[in-house]
Amino acid sequence: MANMYYTENPNVEHDIHELNVKLLGESFSFLTDAGVFSKRMIDYGSQVLLNSLHFEKNKSLLDLGCGYGPLGISLAKVQGVKATMVDINTRALELAKKNATRNGVVVEVFQSNIYENISKTFDYIISNPPIRAGKQVVHSIIEESICYLNTGGSLTIVIQKKQGAPSAKAKMLDTFGNCDILKKDKKHKNNSKLFDENLIVYINEVDSSQMLEVMKRGYIEMSQINLELAEECVDEISDYETWLCGV
Repeated sequence: MANMYYTENPNVEHDIHELNVKLLGESFSFLTDAGVFSKRMIDYGSQVLLNSLHFEKNKSLLDLGCGYGPLGISLAKVQGVKATMVDINTRALELAKKNATRNGVVVEVFQSNIYENISKTFDYIISNPPIRAGKQVVHSIIEESICYLNTGGSLTIVIQKKQGAPSAKAKMLDTFGNCDILKKDKKHKNNSKLFDENLIVYINEVDSSQMLEVMKRGYIEMSQINLELAEECVDEISDYETWLCGV
């Protein structure tokens, strides 16, 4: 488990990538690395969440489990929120700081295991929760959020229907007394193409590296690719739901 993205110090070799993407109609550049969530693409759940959000300028935002920063950074740049971004993963946090600078955004970034180091309240909290970390982590994100929201504030999360959306909705209703669906979306996947794209990436890395070094890290990299595919790309259709609750 030490190499998972939801651990403090993932025990995997660095493998820096650069993503150039459009989010909320603007161009962004992000550095990613092994040991962080969705290093080869902006995952579909995060895109669904991002496209459902319409925040007021200068309001405060907590991006909980920020990873390398695509959500908080893009919302700060495009919608003008004052973003605080936290994660348990120190590698992800270093990337988030660099990515904020790369994209000309001023945000606050620091380490926190869920709300452990949070000492203020926010107008908005958002999260694409780490499902692999377990239901208790997801439920803690929901239950404890009410203590960190200003009056009139809201929590918005995205979750795959098959990975616990009904359970999360029930917890939000129990905590806040209200819960609304902001957006439903389905991702149709061409599995053959996805596996082919990942294979091409791996072959390109082999071509550009010394064979001995590739042999040493090949199994690790392929297992990481397999984990990402299992998490994001295996099912032909994935249902994503974005849920909103507020105080």
